[in-house]
Amino acid sequence: MSIPSPRSKGAIILGGSHGAIALARSLAGQGLDVWFVTNFTPLPRFSNAVHHWAEWPGAENPGAIEALEALVHKHSLENYLLIPAADEDVKFAAQQRERLSSLLVVTLPDWAQLQWACNKALTYQRAAELGIAVPRIYVVGDDLAATAASIEFPVVLKPTMRIAVNRFTQAKAWRADNAAEFIDLFTQAAQLQQGKDHIVVQEYIPGGGETQFSYAGLWWNGTPRASFAAQRTRQFPVEFSYTSTFVETVEQADVIAKGEAFLASIGHHGLCEIEFKRDPRTGELKLLDVNPRPWSWFGLAQAAGMDFGALLIALSAGETVDPPVARPGVGWMFMLRDGIVGLQLLAQGKLRLGDYLRSIGRTRTLATFAWRDPKPGLIELPLTAWRLLQRRIKPAGALTPAASTAASTISE
Repeated sequence: MSIPSPRSKGAIILGGSHGAIALARSLAGQGLDVWFVTNFTPLPRFSNAVHHWAEWPGAENPGAIEALEALVHKHSLENYLLIPAADEDVKFAAQQRERLSSLLVVTLPDWAQLQWACNKALTYQRAAELGIAVPRIYVVGDDLAATAASIEFPVVLKPTMRIAVNRFTQAKAWRADNAAEFIDLFTQAAQLQQGKDHIVVQEYIPGGGETQFSYAGLWWNGTPRASFAAQRTRQFPVEFSYTSTFVETVEQADVIAKGEAFLASIGHHGLCEIEFKRDPRTGELKLLDVNPRPWSWFGLAQAAGMDFGALLIALSAGETVDPPVARPGVGWMFMLRDGIVGLQLLAQGKLRLGDYLRSIGRTRTLATFAWRDPKPGLIELPLTAWRLLQRRIKPAGALTPAASTAASTISE
């Protein structure tokens, strides 16, 4: 008979923004001592749910592992949950999982498994092996003009992984509508990504929020313990998004089935969100991205009756949990951006005022603001203004540290 592990007294959230805030609120609500450790993102540290915050050199720094270990020893954080909430921190924790597991409860599998979720090229390869549809991928040769001649435009350029901080990774994707745009954007992306092998070129799938769905789940030792489907109804920018602005729980069996098939194939462990888009030309559900970390609308889970933070604590202690069921029709809103999106859609005749007002009525949680924890929501507005100012001052090339700080507050 196995002896249950004691519950962790606290948690270290490594990086992240909106999802990190929602996770901190959930963990603090369960009585955990919550630490936020970051190398550039400031917003979550203003949350009442974050009891302590600390800077560290960042996942890409050669001394990152020693710095994190020193922090744990200095403040007696042994056996705390370690939950990476930003892409570069996810990679770091997975690669250092064996070493970190001697001190902390790491809520990720090792990198040999997780790379299939983090690297888009590998993700699409695995999806194809499983019979899960993905966008058409174009192989880019040395002759960009020849490659462009074989492409059906428009196409989307994406970084294989969002690790380096530059305008390409912060945008998440660039759209090219013709050969000249493709050659220009691909050349810029290759310079920023230090080579073409770190860029994926895929077909552009038309359609708005009615076609955008996500799988959200918590896995433990290769087994799904809680999951639900959501529709990313509105996004900013309207046509080509880098962040969702209104998301609501829905019932979509194929989204759940395909999400679980993919995660089962890598023996996943921890949190994960998978983005899909239903191709309106064929009705086929296509996998776009996998995010094995708290995602921007992470707070929707708890609002819909599925508290992933509480489940993480229980599962890490070896406790048996009953799978919860998410209530359909519950909304999450990034109000700062959704108002702009709503006005644009109304002006384009793609949204009726009554439908927009009803979506506000279905909203049960916001991206940053909460009455019991208002500071992140109040601080976000000037941070966003600072980000836009930085873009005006430095429109090209790699972002400055200050710009990357502000950019991270609104995009995950």
